Amino acid sequence: MEGKDRVVAIVFAGGSGTRMGNAIPKQFIEVAGCPILAHTLKLFQRHRRIDVIYMAVHADYVSYAEELANRYGIGKLAGVTRGGDSAQASIYNALALARESGEPDDAIVLIHDGVRPYVEDSVIDANVDSVVQHGNAVTYTPCVETLVISHDGKAIDALPYRRESYSAQAPQSFRLGDIMAAHDRIRARPEGYKDMIDQATICWTLGIPIHLVPGNRGNIKITTPEDVYTFKALMQYREDKRNGRTSVD
Repeated sequence: MEGKDRVVAIVFAGGSGTRMGNAIPKQFIEVAGCPILAHTLKLFQRHRRIDVIYMAVHADYVSYAEELANRYGIGKLAGVTRGGDSAQASIYNALALARESGEPDDAIVLIHDGVRPYVEDSVIDANVDSVVQHGNAVTYTPCVETLVISHDGKAIDALPYRRESYSAQAPQSFRLGDIMAAHDRIRARPEGYKDMIDQATICWTLGIPIHLVPGNRGNIKITTPEDVYTFKALMQYREDKRNGRTSVD
């Protein structure tokens, strides 16, 4: 298999969605007649630079996720594996599946939340280009509110200037071999994935330089019922924009 610039999407959706208050995980909630996870998969299915998709989902929903992908025409999906006991364990399982399936270590992997269904094509392009040029990419948007750091949730211990504050999002992108090696180093620690919230945190913890690429507004992670309504509004905005109706009057 030719590894040069082969581009792989790693979608992880192993959560149970308890904060949503639904009987099914949040990634399977339907919005505009389509499960949130399917909206996300469609982003990578239609993007010209994505060659293949691997996915990790909750163990109870592997068969359902495969059926969902078939129903919504996700022909690039090459495999589904069980999620782990944390988001990072789920990502590792999907990365391992990609490698076991024959993906080369120099393949570009875009790691993405299954419940981030509003990423623009230009952001995916920027991630791929950044990996080619710099070895990795972490999508960000500038913070529009002031961030504070507090150890006890009562007093402020640090307050970075807003002009220097950004929100790390997804995709977060790497060469397959590089990010698997980083995971292996973290997994070998006694504390394992403790406090490792994403790939950016893993790289920062290991002293690996990280390259940022700008993301798009609206690239939300759907976690609460309010987020579902925000996504519905974003979909309407996208439709209005296509039709030349962008006024908010």
